[in-house]
Amino acid sequence: MSLAYKQDSGEFHLHLKKEDVGRYVILPGDPGRCEKIAAYLEDARFKASNREFTAYTGRLSGEAVSVVSTGIGGPSAAICMEELIHLGADTFIRVGTSGGIREDVLGGDLCIATGAVRAEGTTREYAPIEWPAVADFEVAAALKSAAGSLGLRHHMGVVQSKDSFYGQHSPESMPAEAMLKYKWEAWKRLGVLCSEMETAALFTVAAVRGVRCGSVLLALANQTRREKGLDDPQVYDTENAVKTAVEAMRILIRG
Repeated sequence: MSLAYKQDSGEFHLHLKKEDVGRYVILPGDPGRCEKIAAYLEDARFKASNREFTAYTGRLSGEAVSVVSTGIGGPSAAICMEELIHLGADTFIRVGTSGGIREDVLGGDLCIATGAVRAEGTTREYAPIEWPAVADFEVAAALKSAAGSLGLRHHMGVVQSKDSFYGQHSPESMPAEAMLKYKWEAWKRLGVLCSEMETAALFTVAAVRGVRCGSVLLALANQTRREKGLDDPQVYDTENAVKTAVEAMRILIRG
């Protein structure tokens, strides 16, 4: 694939070169989490930081593994994955946070995505809306195996990817209130696990480019439980999601 922009510092947005990146990549959203995740790797080294994209690379089970932040939302996540694919990466795990939708998803639970509702705009420039955004089976299976081996409470299923954080949390303030509430009710009735902002874009780009991608998400809390007056624990520590992603990468490397 010819690149629209080339420069001596490497990829246009990531500022990375081929020698900076492993085949296996863990993708947090927050650049502030990269160093914490890289600490799980052997001999991890900082590689670059530009805009929302921060990168480290180390080794896991003898293979080069990178940690690269995507920033918030589909557009930056798609740019990040595209440029990493240019550099030779082919196996990705998103590790991030989400808000629970299905009633049995508690704060602190892990949600392993088998697919994602494309309630965002980025993927419409990749595929018609009828195309489903689904996880790679091997990566999703590795995440489930990892969560199980670590004894962590987890769920597998469809997640929702959106573009507007505040459209979800204060729909009554939006001119599109009726549509937002109607669709939110649909996601609940369909058993969607949780809501976040990047998975659909990553799954779709992965399908278009022929690479593997999975996603594991910490549920911070659950809006449905709160609205029903049910106990709604809030958990912000992402450690279990990170451990699950790292162990899943080990499983994939061994495989």
